[in-house]
Amino acid sequence: MKVLHVVGARPNFMKAAPVMHALEGSAEQRLVHTGQHYDPAMSRVFFEELGMPRPDVALEVGAAPASVQTGRILLRLEPVLERERPDVCVVYGDVTSTVAAALAAAQHGVGVAHVEAGLRCGDRTMPEERNRVLTDHLAAWLFTHSPDADDNLASEGVSPARVHRVGNVMVDTLRRLLPRTDSGAALRRLGMDPAARYVLATLHRPATVDNAAMLREVLRVLAEVARRVPVIFPVHPRTRARLGARGWSASGVLLTAPLGYLDFLSLQRSAAVVVTDSGGVQEETTWLGVPCLTFRDSTERPITVTVGTNAVVGRDPGRLREALRAALSAAGRPPPRRPPLWDGRAAERIAAVLSGAGTVSPEGP
Repeated sequence: MKVLHVVGARPNFMKAAPVMHALEGSAEQRLVHTGQHYDPAMSRVFFEELGMPRPDVALEVGAAPASVQTGRILLRLEPVLERERPDVCVVYGDVTSTVAAALAAAQHGVGVAHVEAGLRCGDRTMPEERNRVLTDHLAAWLFTHSPDADDNLASEGVSPARVHRVGNVMVDTLRRLLPRTDSGAALRRLGMDPAARYVLATLHRPATVDNAAMLREVLRVLAEVARRVPVIFPVHPRTRARLGARGWSASGVLLTAPLGYLDFLSLQRSAAVVVTDSGGVQEETTWLGVPCLTFRDSTERPITVTVGTNAVVGRDPGRLREALRAALSAAGRPPPRRPPLWDGRAAERIAAVLSGAGTVSPEGP
């Protein structure tokens, strides 16, 4: 069996690494990096920390609107598919690279496997939601991490024979690398007291950072919190560009460059509370048992709310302020409640399903 893995953005790398490892010895594998995230801090450092091989192919699509990136990926992936002739193309998550690679593979008659399928927030204005829906309806194998994802696919008429609940591959990576984390060392590198209590923030979605009034109010809330406890805010390149264009900063908030996986995981595990609009961070904090406040109106990961430590506060700076006050006033943390199959073996289950891929048509079971 020949498997082509396509990654392009930071969240993809943590999902692809365990799947590639699980398929070693049973498949011939090729890795394509689209270059959707091209900044070394968002790309190269992750390959190094996760122990992933250097990409066999770099499409180098670079920064551009999603429609332009999609077109470039379709054009540049076509000759790769023609040359490699894979049996399966594995795509991850919900970024532009995910849907573009799925479309290119489907048009080329190659079966698509979607890792992290079935997630829905119900908001089609979000590009990630559109990417998820389109990818799932192109895929022959849909690997889900929770019962709600299975239910979403069933409600859209997806054949149950194509759906495989395997667990969360993000947890595979988290569990493997957690022993290498060091919160104290990460804090010292930032010039902070290793014993400090702090808030960790990460915001990058267009609905937040492209809205000038919204971003200004969120920064104001974080600056208020920073008068009480330190706030660490690793700034995504997109967010950095918006802040730079407006000449804004947040008094007392430590704005850092994007962090590698190990440093960010180190800071997550010891944070008093995490503020985010990232899907992956909602999952990681749930597994770690760290309070998480999601600055969005909805989440495609409701299991992190019903089982985990996540609270969706909406795109409302006032609610965020009150939720931060409550979280920082809480005494201690309850023990983490982890969803079923979030056990570090999801990639093994994916490999077991794909081991029979050569007997299945690209249209699915």
